[in-house]
This record gives sequence, structure tokens and C-alpha cells, in this order.
Amino acid sequence: MRNKEVAEIFNKVAALLEIKGDNPYRIRAYQKAAQTVEALTVDLESLANQGKLEILPGIGADLANKIKEILKTGTLKIYEDLKREIPLFLLNFLEIPGLGPKKVKVLYEKMGITSIEELEKACREHKIAKLPGFGWKTEENIIKGIKLFKEKTGRKPLGEVLKLAEEIIEILKKESPVENIAVAGSIRRKRETVKDIDILITSFKSEKVMKKITEIPLVEEVIAFGETKTSVRLRPGIQMDVRVVEPDSWGAALAYFTGSKAHNIRVRELALEKGLKINEYGVFKGEEKIAGKTEEEVYASIGLPFIPPELREDRGEIEAALQGNLPKLVEYNEILGDAHVHSKYSDGTASLEEIISKAEKLGIFWVAICDHSQGLKVAGGVSIEDLFKKKKHIEELNKRFDKVKLIFGAEVDILSDGTLDYPDEILAEIDFVIAAIHTGFQQPEEQITNRIISALKHPLVHAVAHPTGRVIGEREPYAVNMTKILELAAKYGKALEINAYYKRLDLNDINSKAAKEKGVPLIIGTDAHFIDQMEYIPLGVAVARRGWCERKDILNTLSYEEFISWLKKVRNQA
Repeated sequence: MRNKEVAEIFNKVAALLEIKGDNPYRIRAYQKAAQTVEALTVDLESLANQGKLEILPGIGADLANKIKEILKTGTLKIYEDLKREIPLFLLNFLEIPGLGPKKVKVLYEKMGITSIEELEKACREHKIAKLPGFGWKTEENIIKGIKLFKEKTGRKPLGEVLKLAEEIIEILKKESPVENIAVAGSIRRKRETVKDIDILITSFKSEKVMKKITEIPLVEEVIAFGETKTSVRLRPGIQMDVRVVEPDSWGAALAYFTGSKAHNIRVRELALEKGLKINEYGVFKGEEKIAGKTEEEVYASIGLPFIPPELREDRGEIEAALQGNLPKLVEYNEILGDAHVHSKYSDGTASLEEIISKAEKLGIFWVAICDHSQGLKVAGGVSIEDLFKKKKHIEELNKRFDKVKLIFGAEVDILSDGTLDYPDEILAEIDFVIAAIHTGFQQPEEQITNRIISALKHPLVHAVAHPTGRVIGEREPYAVNMTKILELAAKYGKALEINAYYKRLDLNDINSKAAKEKGVPLIIGTDAHFIDQMEYIPLGVAVARRGWCERKDILNTLSYEEFISWLKKVRNQA
């Protein structure tokens, strides 16, 4: 698959255009295209051959042609032209906190700096402070930025940062005079990875709130302190910006700082068409402020219903809102069960009794116990003998407990030849079979795709777990033709998993939306191996919501009895 190659070129074109000072809309188009391509597990070459590139979010005719150019030549004319015009090493400078495109350009043109090492040396020799527009503080910040760049670059998984943000919000609610408080930015949109934490507050005693922020034990460094905005660096190495806004601007500020940039641009365009101006302070008709207290009134002022944060990515949500076709997204409290949990029978750390207790605390009513199958020795795969011990154990517990029911399941390995890790007569005894690939990640796309297709066609299989095999920040998705997988899953009425473990989130949002559109049932499982990992279920729901999924699209919204009926139905129709 050459998706990564295309995404990388698009990202570099966007960065080089930014250094050049090109049109922001043009820059964002390349950035958005790179994000779309990067998230895909469908082979771009396959889509190009089918003439389907333009169905991808943010990919119009022009970008589709550029993708074809990269696939054909291995590069892009505009990229080659920019490389001749702008040195490629300057891209690294943009990753240093505090350095924008204009400053990067000055460093190169005025100082001839060509590496981060040279930049650090010039800062320590106090040569940078003398440049116009820099100064001593900028020089100091560049040194700090270089240190951070060397320690850690890139984005962090949502599951790590969300908990941190929630913890800080709870501290501020309890220990400072806040009135309204909310997380904004990509965390509120529930993007799978995030770069920083944005928190909005209303308070009549903002100075006390800001002072409290600097005293939070998690804060490692105060970057900037003010009555309306304070920026700090937290110990996990992530920046947090806290803003205090006026109560009558709360909704406007929340919408503005939630983003995405692309969504906000579309909203502002609609406002301009109506002779209005929208910013973080409110909606204005001339000098008169006509809305801003709530997000609902901000959207209503330009003729739109409220658009949930998870949809605000400029992937068609504006058009759907204008036409009255926004989906009624699945709600977090509509989830009644967890479809993928490991117990002590394989490599999980919790007993069945502990899993029941945790489920009750989480307010869910059924859990599918899907331990690894016998062949996966490294994960304590369950022998056939132990499998039936587990079955009996589950039956006994289901007689004892009324609130939470366990489902006798298994995560069955799909072997290299496409066969399954238990014989059919054993599979027939398992109430819920979720098949998965755990080996052979480097196999060719055709082989991996055919392995999953074999599982989907198997009459005793109900679902496929973590269908693309990716681990965020650690392992790329294996080569798999998701178009074929979705077609076969729809044809055979089989489910695909949204794995809610924070490093997987697989299927991702784009593939979840594609599955919904094909009529493929989706099922959320935490893949919990430790009892507290069952708390990740909302991350899976967030993926579903970003994928435009409604209650009817998610099997976890079924009651225990309804889910058991679905399991039987799948086998009856096979």
C-alpha cells in the first residue's frame, strides 16, 4: 500500500507552502487530504483504478489527479518545485514549539541556519535575539522548544490526554470559582490523537482560577500567565491552554475553540452569506451582537441546527445540517454491553466474578468473554478442555447474577491459510465467535484480505475484531482491502468491531462511517485485559459518533436477550 507515501508528500507540500506564506485555504486542503489518506486502510491504487478517489472526504478532482500523479511517478510536480524553492530541512524547524513559518524563513535567509543543531548553537551564543522580531525571550523559548522537540514530538493518544483533561477539570471545579468549564479542541471532537489541551472557563474571579492552575501538581512549567489566558506545560509533556471568556460569549468561544479549522471556515462562510460575522466573541450583525451565549444559538443564527462536536470535521456535516439530514448519533448512555473482554482463562487479569462486578459499576448489562483461542500460546490461548470449563463457569454465574449476564465468547485466531483456530464442532458450541488476525502482519494485501474474507464467510463466525490491526504510534495497519471487507461483511450480515482500546480504536472513524453506509453492523469491544480497561468503552462510542453512527448501527445498544437473538440469527441465516 502506498497510502503513507501519498500522505507524507501532501503533508510536506502543506508545510512548504506555509513557509512560503501561501494561501491558507490551499494549505489546509493539502493537510486535510493527508489526514484522509493517512487514516485509510483501503489501497489508494485500488480506489484510483476504480475511479473512486473523489468519494474520499476532502478529495476533489484536483487532489484526485495529484494522487494519481504520485501513484504513477512517485512524486508530485508542485512538491519538486517547492523543494527547489525552499530547503526541505526547514520542515523540521516548524515542529519546534514557538517557531512559525515567518520566523523559520528569517532564520534561514538572515542566518543561513540549516539544522536544529546549528539553531541551538546560535541561540546559546545569543545570536538569534539580535534578529528583528525575535528578542531574548524568543531565543530562550526556542531553546526550550528544541529540548521538547528532542524529547517528544507528535501527538498523543486521546485515551491518555482525555483522562488528564478530565482530572484537571475536576480539580478546578472543586477548588476554584469557576461557573462554566469545558474542554475544547480536538479532545472535545474526540480525535484519536491530540496535540494539546484547551480548556474554556467563565468566572467572575478569573485571577483566582488562573492562580489555581499554576498550583496544580501536574503542572511542570508556566509558559504564560494572564487573567484571561494561561498556558502551562504538564508533566506528561503536553501543553494546556486555559482561557476565561465572558458568559455572553461562552457558546461562541466554545464553538470557535472546538474547531475544526475546516468546519469553522465553512461556518464563517455561511455567516458572511447572511451578512453576519462570527468569531470567538459572538455573532454580529454590523456592530450589534445577536448571538453567543450558547452554541445552539450560534448555529441557529446562520440557519443550522446544533452540530455535535464529533462531526465538526468538514466531512459533509454542514451540507447534512442544511438539508435536515444530520444523524441522531448514538449516545454514550445507550451502550448496554461490552463485546470483547479477556479473563483469567487466557491473558486477562480478572476473574469472571470481577468482570461482572466492574460491569455493574459501569452500568452495563452484558459482557462477552472473548479469551484467545488455543493457538495463540503467547496470549495464554484457551485449550478445548479449558474452554468447556469456562462455558460451565459462565452458565453457573448467569444463574446467580441477575443484573449482568456473561456471554460465552472466544477471540478466535484467523490462521495464515484463512482457517480458524478451533475446529467447527467446537466453534458451534461457542455463543459468540469474534475472529481476529494476530500473526503475519507483513503478509501481502491479498493474503491478509483473503484471510479476513474467509472468516466472514464462515457460517459460525459472528464478527471480526480490530480489522486493520493498527496500534496507534506503534504499528501501522496491515495491508488490507477494506472495500472488499465491507462488501463481504454486508453481504453475510457479519459485524466489524470498533475496538475501544485507546491504542487501537480500530475500526477508525472513516472506516466506521463507510461500514454504516454499507449497512454493516458495528460492535464495540474494549478488548480489556485489565479490569479498568473496561472503562474505555466511551472511546469506542466516540469513534462511532465520529463515524456518523446511530443507535441502530451499534449492536451494543441491544439488550442481552436481543443480542443473543442476533447471534442466533447470524448462524441461522448462514
